[in-house]
Amino acid sequence: MGKAAKRKKKVSVPSTARGSVKSAMAVVKSNPFEVKVNRQKFDILGRKTKNDVGLPGVSRSKAIKKRNQTLLKEYKEREKTNVFKDKRFGEYNTKITPEEKMIRRFTLERQQNYGKKNIYNLNEDEELTHYGQSLAEIEKLNDIVDSDSDTEEKGTLSAELTAAHFGGGGGLLRKKVSSEQQDEEEEKPKSRKELIEEMIAKSKQEKQERQTRRENALELTEKLDKDWKEIQTLIARKTPKSERKDKEVEKPKPDEYDMIVRELGFEMKAKPSERLKTEEELAKEEQARLQKLEADRLRRMRGIDEEANKKRPNHMSADDLADGFILDKDDRLLLSYKDGKINIENEEEKEEEEEEEGEEEDNENEEESQEESASEDEEDDAADGHSDLESDHESEGEAAENKEEKKHKANENESQNAEKLDPKREAAKSELPYTFAVPESYETFKSLLAGRTIEQQLIILERIQKCNHPSLAVGNKAKLEKLFGFLLEYIGELATLHLPELRTIDKLVLPLYNLCQMFPEAASDSIRFILRDAAHDLEEVIEVKGRATFPGLDTLIYLKIVSLLFPTSDFWHPVVTPAFMYMSQLLTKCRITTLQDVIKGLFICCLFLEYISLSRRFVPELINFLLGVLHISLPKSQAQGYTVVHPFTPVGKNLELLLVCDKEDLKSWEKQNVPLSIVTRLKETSKTEINHTRLSCLALCFDLIKKCAVLYESLPSFHEIMHPVRILLTQHIPVNEYPEKMQEWYHSALKELENKVKHYTPLICEKKKPVPLKQYTPKIVKVLEFGRKQAGSKKEQERKQLIQRHKRELKGAIREIRKDNQYLARMQLSEIMERDAARKRKVKELLGSLATQEGEWKAMKRKKWKN
Repeated sequence: MGKAAKRKKKVSVPSTARGSVKSAMAVVKSNPFEVKVNRQKFDILGRKTKNDVGLPGVSRSKAIKKRNQTLLKEYKEREKTNVFKDKRFGEYNTKITPEEKMIRRFTLERQQNYGKKNIYNLNEDEELTHYGQSLAEIEKLNDIVDSDSDTEEKGTLSAELTAAHFGGGGGLLRKKVSSEQQDEEEEKPKSRKELIEEMIAKSKQEKQERQTRRENALELTEKLDKDWKEIQTLIARKTPKSERKDKEVEKPKPDEYDMIVRELGFEMKAKPSERLKTEEELAKEEQARLQKLEADRLRRMRGIDEEANKKRPNHMSADDLADGFILDKDDRLLLSYKDGKINIENEEEKEEEEEEEGEEEDNENEEESQEESASEDEEDDAADGHSDLESDHESEGEAAENKEEKKHKANENESQNAEKLDPKREAAKSELPYTFAVPESYETFKSLLAGRTIEQQLIILERIQKCNHPSLAVGNKAKLEKLFGFLLEYIGELATLHLPELRTIDKLVLPLYNLCQMFPEAASDSIRFILRDAAHDLEEVIEVKGRATFPGLDTLIYLKIVSLLFPTSDFWHPVVTPAFMYMSQLLTKCRITTLQDVIKGLFICCLFLEYISLSRRFVPELINFLLGVLHISLPKSQAQGYTVVHPFTPVGKNLELLLVCDKEDLKSWEKQNVPLSIVTRLKETSKTEINHTRLSCLALCFDLIKKCAVLYESLPSFHEIMHPVRILLTQHIPVNEYPEKMQEWYHSALKELENKVKHYTPLICEKKKPVPLKQYTPKIVKVLEFGRKQAGSKKEQERKQLIQRHKRELKGAIREIRKDNQYLARMQLSEIMERDAARKRKVKELLGSLATQEGEWKAMKRKKWKN
């Protein structure tokens, strides 16, 4: 404690504060809390410490005082200049002539005034013109106005009008007259009403005079025009062609700018294009179109023809004077008697008769003209033979016969029309409907597509999607999601047939893709459910039997569809990744016992290459399966020098599945693709075809090895991965026994394997250095002091000192700049506060003065009310 006290007394007056020792000591004595002591954790003998005691208040006040004298002064004088600078261009330059100085000064002045101070004032600097005329003069609107109401002197009012309305007397006005009559007028002043009437009469008189002058001017101009036209024919004289050629002056060519302006005048303006329609609007339009087509199809199927419905004009005879005009319909009931009582026909019977007449009207048009002519002849005969004496019974019989004949003819016409419409009806019935509802179950979906061609099935699926778009109704989304599942099930059913319809499945992938794009989540759930079931079935079979077989054709097609609907290059995908794992399990856990298994395995290998074509992911199951395919194409005795992994075995009864010993079959083989549908009909084929299929499988294996070599050439371990395949190709496969085309495939695969360059050098153990003999010379090690700068060369020590000094100065400069910015911010804030206080004070004074005025005004108002 004693040492600390002594140190305090020593350093209580630091060397930096010697200029104001007395003030500092006074501060310390008056307020000991101003002293800041920097205590050390450990006291070390012989170490000289600096700044263990400081006076922050004193140093702060000194810094503020210094900034008031320097920084504040600069801040207040930041926009003031007290030095005159001669900025005239070239004033003291003797190399430039006076003319150049003037030109340069003029250009500088124009450049300074070029940027307009007011962007909204167009007439600030330059005078704008239009076709050589100043816009300022045009805007004065000094045009001749022919309005009758305008005065001759624009913008002026008559003396009487100003006197009447703006005279300073108020009630009565006096008219200015001569000095002689002034006394009389003073005795009899005119009233305001008399003056206004007099003024109106005078204005009407002036207006009439103006109109007469304008009419006289128009008459004179017309007369002058007529006289000029008469004289012009006499004055006009045509010069002969010879003189005209001599005097002809070349016309100036039009300027390019004028030509461009005229072209722009005749240029077509851009027409607005129709806006892009939304998906909902397009779906509604497509639904309306299909509904209209369906209505037309139903009408044609029922035999209703629009042209037949339109009434044709009835045949009019030459004697008909009605001219087809029916002004009023006669709806009066005919009066008839039956059994001595009035008979009124029912309205229903009348309506039925009218409908029948409307239907028969078109068919009876031609017959009516014949009946009319026949009735005219009968009337003539009856007139001669006194037909009006015939009995009523005969007339009734004739009427009944006429009705029967009409009905018979009408039936014949209807049968003829039906025969004409039959082909149209059949065509309409055979035509596909244009609107479909989404099937609720798989049975209805299957019955909808049953018996249709693939083109019709695609049309049906497309119309189902368009008529039931999700934007048209609320429940359409769930229905179309079900449709995706139905379509998947239908594709699987087509694949499980005895003769699988692969072409139909290929066409149905397009609507499946469209539905997947509309509902990706539902599509992924459906396919994931199928893959999960297939994987569970595979695991159950392995648990029960210990081995499994390759799945059916439908599962393989589902795996192919996955690669078409979803991205296969993703690192992880909810559908593609499970499919990837399932295919790798198939290649490792399904035993190869028949040629069908080989074909299915090669198909899965092709799918693997399709999956990894972009990501180039390494699949060891793929290389292992291709190695096994080559292994089963060799005789049993040659299976040596390489290892075979499950599902292939080095020995057993399932070897030599792809071995072909028949030389005739080898010669007759030609390269052909191995169709997937051959799996179902392989038992029915002959031995030669089976041998050809084996050779095609082997050629496909060579091709897949070549593609794998291209994909995996960038891997560092490529040569180690492909080493067993290369050994098998070079040492064991009997190439010379195969056809020439097969040898070409073999050599191309082998070339791809051997031409790859190694991407790394193999690791080699380093050679051990010889162990030296033990020496007994003592090893001297320099003892380093912890925390001190280690000794070195003189230049190194100076360099380290400079780096340390630079760091210290940089920190100090940053600290001072930060404090300067804080000081300036305080000054700005104080100025703002002063301005705000002054403004508040002025506002308060104004409000007070207004309040006093308001009070005085209210007091005056109260006095008036009291008085």
